[in-house]
Amino acid sequence: MQSLVDAIREHGVILPGGILKVDGLVNHQLLPAVTRDMGRQFAEYFRPLAPTKILTIEVSGIAPAIVTAIELGVPMVYARKKRPVTMQEDPFHAQSVSRTKGGLVDLYVSGEYLSAHDRVVVIDDFLASGGTLLALNSIVQQSGATLLGLGCVIEKQFEGGRERLGYLGVPIHTLANIVRMNEAEGVVVENGR
Repeated sequence: MQSLVDAIREHGVILPGGILKVDGLVNHQLLPAVTRDMGRQFAEYFRPLAPTKILTIEVSGIAPAIVTAIELGVPMVYARKKRPVTMQEDPFHAQSVSRTKGGLVDLYVSGEYLSAHDRVVVIDDFLASGGTLLALNSIVQQSGATLLGLGCVIEKQFEGGRERLGYLGVPIHTLANIVRMNEAEGVVVENGR
């Protein structure tokens, strides 16, 4: 998605620890036209699979996931990072490692909003090592729902997440692909795959 690639080139900043800061377009501030195009691209790609739900994680996945859900005409559910008092007694639960949070993050989804009848596409902001997507897959499995595919705004191909997720046997669609990033070259990014 060229508008996203251009925005990453313009706004992306490399931080220590292999972190790509894209707060100005995905994580803190949103570029509405780019976000709209993200959702439309995901919807076009996943529409033939006939999903009934879009699943994401708060906060960064919500914007592209909600636009995808709007375009597909289906509900969007997001995994909460803290369990609210309003959540049922036994929610679906998984843990993921977050580099930006500096440790394990708990993820919760209420059984009220995800069930064995659902056909789920997961949308997230990054595909790096694949840990967060594996945690969301665990939640899908706990619910008995069917995982149809994974969509990520940005893939860091050199971290091997796509290969780690290959055993899931579902399509993985990304909108921008970070080929490499270092201080000498900056961020080398191309359209997703």
